[in-house]
Amino acid sequence: MKRILLIICLGCFLFSCKTRKKIVAKPEEPKTEAIVKTEETPVEVTKPEKVYASDTERYIDIYKAIAQNEMELYNIPASITLAQGILESGSGNGRLSVKANNHFGIKCHGWTGAKIYHDDDKKGECFRKYRDAKYSFRDHSLFLKERKRYAGLFKLKQSDYKAWAKGLKAAGYATDRKYPQKLISLIERYKLYEYDKEVLGDAYKKIKAPEKQPATYVVAKGDTLYSISRRYNITVKELQNMNGLTGTTLSIGQELQVEPSSEN
Repeated sequence: MKRILLIICLGCFLFSCKTRKKIVAKPEEPKTEAIVKTEETPVEVTKPEKVYASDTERYIDIYKAIAQNEMELYNIPASITLAQGILESGSGNGRLSVKANNHFGIKCHGWTGAKIYHDDDKKGECFRKYRDAKYSFRDHSLFLKERKRYAGLFKLKQSDYKAWAKGLKAAGYATDRKYPQKLISLIERYKLYEYDKEVLGDAYKKIKAPEKQPATYVVAKGDTLYSISRRYNITVKELQNMNGLTGTTLSIGQELQVEPSSEN
């Protein structure tokens, strides 16, 4: 009997010990999101585009070779072609050049190709549309070469850009009375005659440099007083004073004095 009681007491003691033992739960491991390593697409390294001081300089750089090629084929000074392109297309920013690759404002005149309609002398006039700007340059060459009223131009020296500029106006290419001066100003400011010289080589005869006079600048699309002042290394205030300007508004084709006269 004593033996039985001893076993019972021992069992109760063990049971009470188990119930009093603090149960310590094993800490859960922090949940972590699975990191999936993927092969990243390498960033494409592109050569930075050439930086130009103005849209006009960019235009010249893009189209100078085409103008020179047209000069070799059709005897039209590259300087004249480039100057006309700059003026007519707003340095490549005009609607006709952007939407139709038409850099010289050539109207349909029996054209059977693609067309675009644009307000010019009249509303909704028909202009030629080209697949690529180079065809506009070729059509410009043919436009001058094949029309009798421009025949006199081809009797002029290819090095005489001034005579060509005046001849275009005399033949009725443009109604703007300042058209020759605008072309000449562009040619001399950007030294476009150098492209004629490259084509003509030894046959090039340099025209006598004009007498020193205050330099002028014809405003092109995108120009500001600040960009013009930087080009000629003067301040905006000086530019305003030389031209009697009180504000900063400019208009395309506006002629500005960019060098002080000797009287100042």
